Order: sequence, then structure tokens, then C-alpha cells
Amino acid sequence: MSNTELTVDVLVIGWGKAGKTIAGRLAGEGRKVALVEKSPQMYGGTCINIACVPTKDLIDSVSKRDGRDPISYFASAVADRDTLIARLNHAMLEDKVLLLDGVASFTGPHSVAVSGGDEEIAVHAETIIINTGAHPATLPIPGADGPRVHDSTTIQHVDPLPSRLVVVGGGFIGLEFAQMFARFGSHVTLLEAGETFAPALDSDVADRVRTMLDSEGVTIVTDARATSFHDTGDHVDVVTGGQTFTADAVLVAAGRLPATEDLHLEAAGVATDERGYITVDDQLRTTVDGVYAVGDVNGGPQFTYVSLDDNRVLWDTLHDGPRRRNDRVAVPTTTFLDPPLSQVGMTMRQARQSGLNVLVATKDVATIAAMPRPKIVGQTEGLIRVLVNADDHTILGATLWCIDSQELVNLVGLAMRLGARYETLRDGIWTHPSSTEAFNEVLGALATLD
Repeated sequence: MSNTELTVDVLVIGWGKAGKTIAGRLAGEGRKVALVEKSPQMYGGTCINIACVPTKDLIDSVSKRDGRDPISYFASAVADRDTLIARLNHAMLEDKVLLLDGVASFTGPHSVAVSGGDEEIAVHAETIIINTGAHPATLPIPGADGPRVHDSTTIQHVDPLPSRLVVVGGGFIGLEFAQMFARFGSHVTLLEAGETFAPALDSDVADRVRTMLDSEGVTIVTDARATSFHDTGDHVDVVTGGQTFTADAVLVAAGRLPATEDLHLEAAGVATDERGYITVDDQLRTTVDGVYAVGDVNGGPQFTYVSLDDNRVLWDTLHDGPRRRNDRVAVPTTTFLDPPLSQVGMTMRQARQSGLNVLVATKDVATIAAMPRPKIVGQTEGLIRVLVNADDHTILGATLWCIDSQELVNLVGLAMRLGARYETLRDGIWTHPSSTEAFNEVLGALATLD
């Protein structure tokens, strides 16, 4: 860059899934598009560099450890992770999008200063798309900036593998890392600030997940809110209200915050909500005409596939199409434990509160005769639960804790979006042996919800 000015049709701030996809599509129809990314290490966005892809690669690696030395195997797994990310980043945006390296800050509703080192360029665009994402939240407690305290990004390169790891936070990120590090060989303690472990799950499912993690060496402590970290030089003490936990490293998995600190949104008049996320309507329009916000920064569900759908919504917004954010129903989620835990729609607790006439079927994976795949691969932990509206036979929700659940939940979500009757899954013709066959048996055992 040089000290100059640039006018484009579209400026995208941040290289995440939604931003880079919409940038390529708009450039493909002949618009002049520029994309700003402040860090070359984040080309491609959060998912591919520091979140979904690298963490799942580490989870896959630990499943193959087979008793090998924990420290050396962890180091080799991290090296393999880095190689994979470098390979995936090799091919990114096509040349039709102008890439600007630097930090973007609004100077007006349709003007942005992009600073890189000592250089700055003023960019003007009638259409500006904010796609800066979110970052791990820090804890406002003493010692939170200590050298042994990590977030979900830096813990992936902790060196050496910690013998004792304390995970602060019992959300899906905390759970995934807790099991992963326990399998690499760390002694893991997970601290949940609330009184209930995994409150988003039905209590029986949460109890079984907790039992599984305990059997793998993860100690779960509820009602344990960290109040300070004390680095002693060779370890760190995690202090809660009534206990102290000693660790070689700490992972703080206490949620995420919008990455807006560099944007100077007030200069453009872009409003944010009480959490700091950019306020958008169902067409992803901010409070400023021609300025849009996509991906995690707009406060929606923080998943790559939702960010991709933001790209579709924004495309329709810019082309007078019908798609809206409020069209989304039955959006699935997966926590990548082993086996993975997936959910879509209602839990049993929510179904009881709904006032609907509900049928439920629940089966332990180990007892599903029509589902031999878990037995073939030696992973029979888990259960499958499906909730059905007794009046019209549509599916209200499912909890799928089993091998391949990250795929099965997509099928259930599709059935829900199409308004299909549960018999469509129960009587489906599925390949054999596959995990999908479970629906043939599980949905044949529906009973009235208590």
C-alpha cells in the first residue's frame, strides 16, 4: 500500500466465510471489490486457521495415539496440524478481488482508512460489508494475562503438552478441548461456573456425557467460578471461591466477543447491541444505508455454516431476492466429542414446556440392532433421541450422541425444514451398514412424552 485513495464498488472488511464468498461472487458479476485482512495468518478466516479445521484435526490425531509418548506425539500432531492449514491456505481468493493487508477503521459512513505499518490508504465504497468475526473472551480477573493462561487459539501450540490442564468454561469449546487433552495425556480439570453441567442438554444426556469424560480422566467441578490466576514460576494456581487448582497451563473457554475494537464504528454511525455486536435486521443491513454485517460479528449463531448462509442472505438483499435470516429453522449443531454430540430443534425439556402433544423415542446406541456401524468401529457409547409432534407427525427435535452424528443431524434438520413426517425417516431405505439405519429402529419405538 501507499498513501493514496481508492474507490471501489464493494469493500469487505475481514476474510471470513461469508465475506470471502460474497466478495468472490460480487467480483464475478463485474463489480470492483476490495477485501481487507489485518493478518496474513488469518487468510481464509477463523475456521480454517484457528478453529473448526485445526481443532478437529487435533481431535482426529489423538484418536490414533495408541499409547505413544504423550509429549512427543502431541508435538508431532501440532506439526501435522500446521502442515494441513498451510496446504489449505495455498489456494484462496482469485485475482479478481483486490486484497489489502492492514487494519480497517471507519472515517465516515462510506469511507475507511486501511493502515498497514507506516502506510495508509483511504478507501471509499458505496457498499461496505463488515465481516470481522469474533475472538475469545478474556476474564477480568488478576493474572488472566499470565504466560500459562491460554485461549482456544494459543492452547493449540502450548509447548510442551501440559501434564496438568485446567479448563475454565464448560461450553462446547471447553468440552472438546478437555477430552482432547485428556486423550493426549494431560490430567484435565474442567471448571464450570454454573451449578449445572451442560445445562443446554437434557439432564440424562448431560449426566452420561459427564460420566464418559470422568472415565477418561476429566474431573468436572461445577459452581466453580475462577477469581484469579497466580503464576508461581513453574505452575499456575487457579483460585475459585472455595478451592485452588494447580496446573501447568490454563485454557480460558469463557465465550467469545465481537471483533470490532479497531473499526471505529461510531465514525460511520453503525450501531451495536448491549453485547457489542453490530445490530442488523433480517437482511443483514446495519443502521447505515449500504453497510452490512455478516458472520459472527452480527451476533447470530457463531458457526461457519451460518456465516455461509449470511452470504446467501446478503446476496439476495443486494439482488432483491427473498432470502432472510428469519427463514432459518432447524439449524443443527455438533460438539465434536468422541462420539460427537449433535442437536437440532427441541430438547425434551423444551418439548415439555411447549404445550404440544409430543412423542419421544430414545435408545442407547449399543442396543440398536439395526445400527451395526458403531459395533464395527468399536464405538458404542451414546444415545439417539427423536421428538415428534403427535398431532401431525412432524419432527420437533433430536439429540444424536453417536458416531457420525454430525452427518445424521443434517438429515434430521432437512426433514424438519421440509415439514416431513417422521415416517419418512423411519421407513427410509438406507445403505447398510450405516449409522442412518438407526432411524428405522429408533422411530419405531415412539411413546408419549411423560
